[in-house]
Amino acid sequence: MVNQPDQVATGGQDDYRSQHSGVGSTTAGLTLDAFALADRLKLFNFTRRGEGFLWVLRAVEQRRASHRPRLHVDDVAEALVELAAAHPDVPQEMNLRYMLDELVGDKVLAPSDDASRAGSLAAYRRRHTTYQFTELGYRAYTAVEDVLSTRSDEVSLSRLVFADVLADFRALAEANLTGDGEEVYRKLSRLDAVLADMTRRAARFYLMLDDLARGTDASPETFLRYKDALLAHMADFASDLARYAPRLAEAVHRVEASGVEVLLTRAAEADERVFATPQARLDDWRRRWQGLRDWFCPSVARTSDADQLQTATVSAIGGVVGLLRQVLEGRRSGVSRQTQLRHLAQWVMAAPDDDAAHAIISAGFNWRAVRHLSGGHADPELISSRLPWWQAPGVPLSVSMLRHGKRPSPGPPAPLRRADGARAMLRSRQLAARAAAEAAEAALADGGATGRTLDQDEVAVLLRLLTLALETRTVVSGRLLTARASTASLRITLTPSAAGSVVRTAHGRLHLPGVAIAVAVEPATRVRPRRKGNDQ
Repeated sequence: MVNQPDQVATGGQDDYRSQHSGVGSTTAGLTLDAFALADRLKLFNFTRRGEGFLWVLRAVEQRRASHRPRLHVDDVAEALVELAAAHPDVPQEMNLRYMLDELVGDKVLAPSDDASRAGSLAAYRRRHTTYQFTELGYRAYTAVEDVLSTRSDEVSLSRLVFADVLADFRALAEANLTGDGEEVYRKLSRLDAVLADMTRRAARFYLMLDDLARGTDASPETFLRYKDALLAHMADFASDLARYAPRLAEAVHRVEASGVEVLLTRAAEADERVFATPQARLDDWRRRWQGLRDWFCPSVARTSDADQLQTATVSAIGGVVGLLRQVLEGRRSGVSRQTQLRHLAQWVMAAPDDDAAHAIISAGFNWRAVRHLSGGHADPELISSRLPWWQAPGVPLSVSMLRHGKRPSPGPPAPLRRADGARAMLRSRQLAARAAAEAAEAALADGGATGRTLDQDEVAVLLRLLTLALETRTVVSGRLLTARASTASLRITLTPSAAGSVVRTAHGRLHLPGVAIAVAVEPATRVRPRRKGNDQ
């Protein structure tokens, strides 16, 4: 089974903000009263009235796309004829006036009177009615069309947006520093939309993998045909996410350094939602920014969403590899699980009586008489009491309990063996090594790392500090920054330098091009915790 990410949004921008900030379309829907909720659900009545109503709405949408929002009955009939030429499923005979009036009753369409075609008073009295989508009706229709047109196999992880997101964060910091409020609004809106699309894609992709893991017996050929592309796609996404995650977190910190409150104020001032108060717009942009920050920057209580997505991707790669092994084993044996179950069902249906059918089922699924055994878990608090028995982890039982119903004898206690001599020898070696390291650190602090020949202990201390410092340095705008590392009493600083450094040792010279080394005493000495049993 392929694991899915813990926190991945499954809708649009409103769903993304709802998950990361606790508000959004779902929360707004919970505040509707019973009458408003019934009114909204009534918009979907056309899905139960028959397929003809959906084709009528498609005809209205076809004319709306060509900038004709208001339609007469004749216009709808003309659009249906055009649809029927391309789609033979369009019903031939429909009472359009009745169907349009029913859609008006469901508040999907809005009627209006058109007196422009009336040439006489009698014609004016029976003037034509035009129809057009209501705002909520159009949203209901597009929601249904999205569900009908969505294909579960056309999903992918969006790894190519990381470079654009990084550029947008940098441009956002620059716009905030220069005071360009409109550019701040555009970049924040773009980042919000891109992150919502990426989380929606990830949710659909991992759901597709879960469906693929459950339906392998039905389509092993399809899985084997696309397995290489699937594994390569997930590996590339995981690699790009790991490469861009530190740089994106650094870009978010740069935006915060430019002033978050000023940034949000400028975005709220440039927001064009006239029916929202300034405070409501400011609160909305604050929630959006918190969602963007949580995506790339971890907090004390939780890891970042990027780290969780990285973990889910690596776990999904392992799940796909395991699924591939199962498919290959099934093809190698020549009999899949689906074929086995089908033959078993045929045998059961061909059984002469119920007893024979029960015997075949019991043999096929290894059903036996129940043998009641009792046993307790070593730590019962680790197992939730709400888990059913088929999902809870099993309790290990001994062979004697399984065969004879008796618990095994614990046996005599094992003798306690104390290796005092070996412990004393290891302790003396540890003290000697610690004293040598402290002496080497003191010598490095007094004489430095360059300009003299270092002994073996000093070289070991210097190499350990160099390794720590080189692992912590970062690249910003194509340049290496200053790196530092320290022990309890010594600090080393690596500064970019064109001349480089040369360290002389007893065995030769160590060249460090492009780096200048500075060794100093650690100003704030850390107190190491004393481990139990070391001071005897």
